[in-house]
Amino acid sequence: MAEFLMIIVSAMFINNFVVVQFLGICPFLGVSKDFKSALGMGLAVTFVMTITCLITYPLYVYVLVPLKIEFMEIIVFIFVIAAIVQMIEMALKKFSPTLYNAMGIYLPLITTNCAVLGVAELVIDTEQIASLIGIASGAMNMGFAVLYGLFAGLGFTLAIVLMSGLREKVARLPIAKPLKGFPIAMIAACFIAMAFYVFALI
Repeated sequence: MAEFLMIIVSAMFINNFVVVQFLGICPFLGVSKDFKSALGMGLAVTFVMTITCLITYPLYVYVLVPLKIEFMEIIVFIFVIAAIVQMIEMALKKFSPTLYNAMGIYLPLITTNCAVLGVAELVIDTEQIASLIGIASGAMNMGFAVLYGLFAGLGFTLAIVLMSGLREKVARLPIAKPLKGFPIAMIAACFIAMAFYVFALI
């Protein structure tokens, strides 16, 4: 139970991929202008992160390592992520055209989203991920990897939804012209990052 709690806290708050590790900033800033698009992007990234960890962890442990071709991991992982994103893109285009259009170019960009590739790389580094979760490196398994991917995605969703809420509120305020748009968005992102940094101090 303690390990499960550590995965949640570490993945969502302490080591949040967006506002702590600064990975996946492009969709974070580009799709956070309204709540619906932000939530859709967050859920899409969560799904991709979870499925990516489910596929890449055993692929690395049981295929790449035995064949001694670990150096191919990044190429293999990108192919896996690209295939998952392509399936999501086709499903959204068919069942939710509005959300598909709202995400625009940022949906296919999940393929090269640093946060997705980052979580795939992190969970195979057993020593680093074990130290983050607070377990022995030998205890790391696919279950922990997939859970970390899931909550890392939920952490991404939390950050982008908070950002969209702030941007929607700020858009209704009287702001000096030089700060409108991207500058005020960066300031809002800084405040969110500072809020998440508090969890690392607890």
